[in-house]
Amino acid sequence: MALSVSSSTAAIYQAAYLKPSPPKIQQSLRPKGPNCVKCNLTSGCVKSWAASANYVKLQMGCGEFAERSMAVGRLSQKRQVNCLGNVKCATLEDIEAEKSLIEKNVKERMEKTIETVRANFGSIRTGRSNPAMLDKIEVEYYGTSTSLKSIAQISTPDSSSLLVNPYDKSSLKAIEKAIVNSDLGITPSNDGNVIRLSIPQLTADRRKELTKMVAKQAEEGKVALRNIRRDAIKSYDKLEKEKKLSEDIVKDLASDLQRVTDEYIKKVDSIFKQKEKELMTV
Repeated sequence: MALSVSSSTAAIYQAAYLKPSPPKIQQSLRPKGPNCVKCNLTSGCVKSWAASANYVKLQMGCGEFAERSMAVGRLSQKRQVNCLGNVKCATLEDIEAEKSLIEKNVKERMEKTIETVRANFGSIRTGRSNPAMLDKIEVEYYGTSTSLKSIAQISTPDSSSLLVNPYDKSSLKAIEKAIVNSDLGITPSNDGNVIRLSIPQLTADRRKELTKMVAKQAEEGKVALRNIRRDAIKSYDKLEKEKKLSEDIVKDLASDLQRVTDEYIKKVDSIFKQKEKELMTV
């Protein structure tokens, strides 16, 4: 015998035992954005209901995309966050820190280059006594190559002589030997307590020779400055390839860097002219 069920009873049965279909998500719930890195949907991120009976748990299907523009300059930062909240790109603070580090490194290296040029010029003797003439002298002190100025006091009694007074008198022989073997062209006088150096006057030919040497060292200093600039430009180009800096920003930074390089090159020229004047003054 067939069991007949009224329409009202059937409705109650369906409400009690059958799972309703998940509600459709309106298109307005889909935020606009780029292709999702996980599901590759061109319309952006999708919100979906969990497959449970009560349809209460709401999950994020994929990543969220956030963009904010920098107020100063044309630098912008794009940050993409996936389902776990991981940051994909560097923050503005990270980018600024990298830029500052490059700029700091450039100035430090250029300052050291200027110091090196000064030291090289100082070691070239002129017709007047100068303790810096002995800066490059290395002495074999207890089996170790040691700077002369670190083991002796160097003074200028007058404009044409130098006095070397070692802290350890037993090093006199080693100091004398180091001076003789150097390219100073000066014969030291050792009296058992100190070493005296008489600075001979330079001949015209020797002055010209030393001037050419100084000019060469000045040019080497300029090349070093340009190499520092080149290294910094490469670092900026790397940031551009990583999409951390725009092409316009990199061009502006390169222009600023060129101005800084020109200033340091002028310093080298100034130091060279001063040394040249010393060499040519009789």
